[in-house]
Amino acid sequence: MSVQIGFIGAGKMAEALIGGLVSKNVFSKDEIIACAPSQLTRDRVESIYGIKMYEKATDVVSKADIIVLAVKPKNVQDLFEKEKVTIGKGKILISIVAGLTLTKMNYYVPDAKKVRVMPNHCCMVLEGAMGYTCDPSMESTDIKRVNEILSSVGLAVEVPESQMDAVTGIAGSSPAFLYMVIDAMAEAGVLNGLSRDQAVELAAQSMLGSAKMVLETKKHPEQLRDEVCSPGGTTIVGVKILEDLGLRSAIASAVDGTIAKSREMSQE
Repeated sequence: MSVQIGFIGAGKMAEALIGGLVSKNVFSKDEIIACAPSQLTRDRVESIYGIKMYEKATDVVSKADIIVLAVKPKNVQDLFEKEKVTIGKGKILISIVAGLTLTKMNYYVPDAKKVRVMPNHCCMVLEGAMGYTCDPSMESTDIKRVNEILSSVGLAVEVPESQMDAVTGIAGSSPAFLYMVIDAMAEAGVLNGLSRDQAVELAAQSMLGSAKMVLETKKHPEQLRDEVCSPGGTTIVGVKILEDLGLRSAIASAVDGTIAKSREMSQE
């Protein structure tokens, strides 16, 4: 069976995608390859996912039709200029490298079809949220294939490149903010007698359930909030406290600051 997709880099996000592709039967193990400079990493990934591993990126690009670029931003220039990695015409390059714009990608791989992706941490449990943008050379069948690949680890939404920084704030960075909320809720639970494990599980499951309510009912978050708040009840007291303490403003400011930083990084 021929190789369909190859990963340059085998870090956590690449592993999440590989795992998703295999578990959702998008590709078979024989159709996926990856590379990593560390023999330890190659052995581990090969044993877990059953895919063929290589040391050099050139081995991956020579064999695969779709290439996923999953290296650290600082390594991109050396990859293409020192290692002389070339991705030819007709192949698709999917980059999950932070700050690597389509313009920058075009400098390194002018002939390839290009996709820029902003994934998030939750891809590791196949519940990711990500935005992606395609260059004009991508055909509708290419875009459909890319969406299928990305959707194997969660929700994938195509957006114009001008909106990728907003995706970074709302999806890419937001899990860190939500982990803080879970931790704060758990702290209050422990303060009031729950064990740490119980408090974390209850807080996390409540966040998971709330997210599913938004996605599956299609109701506005404010409407769902009002459904939880009974007149004169316990929840409305907590809602008022959060409003008084500026929760809405704090979260909006955090996301906005993240978006501003992402724009700054994209210009570097």
